[in-house]
Amino acid sequence: METASSLPLSPISTEPEQPTHRDYAITTRLGVGTTGNPIELCTNHFNVSVKQPDVVFYQYTVSITTEKGDDVKGKGIGRKLMDQLFKTYSSDLDGKRLAYDGEKTLYTVGPLPQNEFDFQVILEGSFSKRDCGVSDCGSPSSTCKRSKRSFLPRSYKVQIHFTAKIPFKSVPVTQRGADTPDKSAQDALRVLDTVLRQQAAGRGCLLVRQAYFHNNGYSFEVGGGVKGIKGLHSSFRPTHGGLSLNIDVSTTMILEPGPVIKFLLANQSVESPRQIDWIQAAKMLKHMRVKASHSNMEYKIIGLTQKPCNQQLFSMKIKDGEHEGQPREITVYEYFKQTYTAPISSAYLPCLDVGKPNRPIYLPLEFCNLVSLQRYKKALSGRQRASLIENSRQKPLERIKTLNDAMCTNCYDEDPFLAGCGISIEKEMTRVEGRVLKPPMLKFGKNEDFEPCNGRWNFNNKMLLEPRPIKNWAIVNFSSPCDSSYISRELISCGMRKGIEIDRPFALVEEDPQYKKAGPVERVEKVIAKMKLKFPEPPHFILCVLPERKTSDIYGPWKKICLTEEGIHTQCICPTKINDQYLTNVLLKINSKLGGINSLLGIEYSYNIPLINKIPTLILGMDVSHGPPGRADVPSVAAVVGSKSWPLISRYRAAVRTQSPRLEMIDSLFQPIENTERGDNGIMNELFVEFYRTSRARKPKQIIIFRDGVSESQFNQVLNIEVDQIIKAYQRLGESDVPKFTVIVAQKNHHTKLFKAKGPENVPAGTVVDTKIVHPTNYDFYMCAHAGILGTSRPAHYHVLLDEIGFSPDDLQNLIHSLSYVNQRSTTATSIVAPVRYAHLAAAQFAQFTKSYDISEDGKVPELPRLHEKVESNMFFC
Repeated sequence: METASSLPLSPISTEPEQPTHRDYAITTRLGVGTTGNPIELCTNHFNVSVKQPDVVFYQYTVSITTEKGDDVKGKGIGRKLMDQLFKTYSSDLDGKRLAYDGEKTLYTVGPLPQNEFDFQVILEGSFSKRDCGVSDCGSPSSTCKRSKRSFLPRSYKVQIHFTAKIPFKSVPVTQRGADTPDKSAQDALRVLDTVLRQQAAGRGCLLVRQAYFHNNGYSFEVGGGVKGIKGLHSSFRPTHGGLSLNIDVSTTMILEPGPVIKFLLANQSVESPRQIDWIQAAKMLKHMRVKASHSNMEYKIIGLTQKPCNQQLFSMKIKDGEHEGQPREITVYEYFKQTYTAPISSAYLPCLDVGKPNRPIYLPLEFCNLVSLQRYKKALSGRQRASLIENSRQKPLERIKTLNDAMCTNCYDEDPFLAGCGISIEKEMTRVEGRVLKPPMLKFGKNEDFEPCNGRWNFNNKMLLEPRPIKNWAIVNFSSPCDSSYISRELISCGMRKGIEIDRPFALVEEDPQYKKAGPVERVEKVIAKMKLKFPEPPHFILCVLPERKTSDIYGPWKKICLTEEGIHTQCICPTKINDQYLTNVLLKINSKLGGINSLLGIEYSYNIPLINKIPTLILGMDVSHGPPGRADVPSVAAVVGSKSWPLISRYRAAVRTQSPRLEMIDSLFQPIENTERGDNGIMNELFVEFYRTSRARKPKQIIIFRDGVSESQFNQVLNIEVDQIIKAYQRLGESDVPKFTVIVAQKNHHTKLFKAKGPENVPAGTVVDTKIVHPTNYDFYMCAHAGILGTSRPAHYHVLLDEIGFSPDDLQNLIHSLSYVNQRSTTATSIVAPVRYAHLAAAQFAQFTKSYDISEDGKVPELPRLHEKVESNMFFC
């Protein structure tokens, strides 16, 4: 492998050094595409009419305190107070309707009579600890008197202070010809979305950003005491066709309401409370909300007691007798037995602590029930994730019916606040004209050309374009029911039909039965040691048979040891049905890992890619993978793949680094080595060197970036932080010029769906939309390159942030469409361009290595182990 110092560097200029940083601005749309066959579509956008575009929203800051001056926290109590405030002081507010976000911000249409208000608001009725928003209420070790605190009226002080004006016409679609939206436009849209959230809160929904889930919504079991629930996501969006309301079906995970003990048994898959792992249970229960059956009050769990209920003591005052008022120690078990005279079966189990660190409140487990509509934020197991995906799917017609029903039942535009803006919303989906692009021609072995049909193709009776022989290889079997000999025979036979020469495996290594219950790392180490006894030298390739699909805890340790310590290419399988199609898909992955090429685009085989074939062009895919929910101490993994062997666009090399948890911007693209003139340990140095090595000693003069995983608020950071790092890495190699950049963000996590206007099936592969529902000024479009079979297809949303290369809309859309057909691991067009897909796979695979990593006390992020030099050059993707 060449290093930066081994590259021929440009002479160091004696001229003053040119500044590397450029301030890029997001480009605007210059036109729309025209190629492809037209198709009539409808989308889940509903047109919004604005009769009063000159309306001005007024923003106010809200402060809520108790009579004693303590701050009141909690959206539930905040919304109740604002509802009561409006009922009590409507005339003082000039009858203005309020849009309240549940925390500290309030909006009105037009100004209130004055800029400052001080109100006293009284709430009557019973209040739980959670409703109070301030202090602890009745239970063992809590000194407040529940009977006096729970049912008496409570008085609060609410202060309202004017903050800013937000003109509605700042939204570009309310004023034709407006410039690119500024912060005022985002603020105006936030006002409208706040109204939607307030509506949902009024219906008792669980709010998850702009998604709402009602207790009566469709739910399904996923196991482990958790269930999925379907709701709606709704938000206002500015589009080229005007303001629209985007509504989509959304799914989240919630806890199964009911007894805490029942949840723990299901969550840990045990039959008896004595089998519960209480350390794990404490982590799982922390921050969950429960309702106490003896008091009907809600609490938030902060932990579990170290001692069981019949040994956990707390201090309480004696109520009568000669020692009245004096404290005495009593166990939680004795207190509840005396006070509530009910048998307690959890005497030998820990208690829940639902108080505060310096003021605990203990409750026996059997007195506590998990409340409904409580979001589950922990990491899902493989089986739970599979169940969630399967139950979340909806066929196009089913989804259309759900969305149309929601428009009729929710009556969005009947809200008084929206009516005050002159807003009305159409009840039918927006119609839009799309185009279906022609699929690219593919080139297989024996010079065979093939045109995919609806985004799909196969290798039946076809040869791989550049097959690599498989020699000096072995099979390692962690799955006892699997017949390794049969797999090897069938794989060799299938390889012959595809043009791959496969020798018989050197060894079939079966895991010893006594280690099957050992930890995953030990199991892998024992098998590797056993394999070394059979091999004089390490094999070139290993086929690994895992005991279970996707959920196997062996996968991470196996990949880590093979790729970083042993330098062996591996392919993991878990066959449930061995046939030609399955084995062909396995061989496609193996061949690409060994440096072969399964197929190419016809245009790259003939060196005929517009704007790329004549000028050395590097294509990058960039993504960041974050740790599981609830693990803020796990480093994020940044992965960048870069094309190689220009002018091909089907071959890629990956570079991966760790970075601070939850950091979305990649900070390791350029990492200069101190006290050196050219040294650079960054990602881009690796990819520039690989491009040069495989592209006939040419350096890239054009760079196309596909960035995944960033929101619209981060677009400028991509342009002015990440692109700046790439320029610095390029110039570190001795180049004084700067390549031309085309920067595209590829989004999959959005809520726009495309449906055929006539027909029940999904839109065909290659469908593109760049009018009406796109951004009013920015350059973006939707593309559904793949053929959806299960559920409703979700198009990729491409945002062109910068285009110095100068693609026409048709050339760019056709390039992106073609890049969805170059995934060497697949026989279908991918829903997102292959470079992004590869970056995601690289980040996800290396994230397996970081599961046991923690951030050190000094905040230093642990580095990933370096790949062994024998596998480094391919890095999975060839």
